[in-house]
Amino acid sequence: MTPSKQPPPDPVHVRADPVYVIKAQMFRVLGHPVRIRILELLTDGELTVGDLQRELQLDSSGTSQHLAALRQQGILESRRAGTSVYYRLRDPRVSQLLAVAKQILTSALTDSHALLGELEADRPARRG
Repeated sequence: MTPSKQPPPDPVHVRADPVYVIKAQMFRVLGHPVRIRILELLTDGELTVGDLQRELQLDSSGTSQHLAALRQQGILESRRAGTSVYYRLRDPRVSQLLAVAKQILTSALTDSHALLGELEADRPARRG
């Protein structure tokens, strides 16, 4: 007896694939300058909401919204001590992600700067 062949499963469209959806959600949450700054501030250790507000120069509502988005995505953890709420990075690899992003951006900007220099050097002299 030969085993029956089953048709291959229908491919999941990339927009519906849970792996890509969850990755996109994480990067969407990271796609705000204030949230990136929060992560940078927490790289060295936990801070209170008040500390973050002072550094970010935001009111409590704005700060809380950004912290909630990062916490819901599982990027931050919080703990309460008395009347203070402390936030920290859930996974230290977030710091590595920020460092790699900085390296990529630095490289791209360096390349762009070099190209700009080449373009300016190739510009015909102006007649005065």
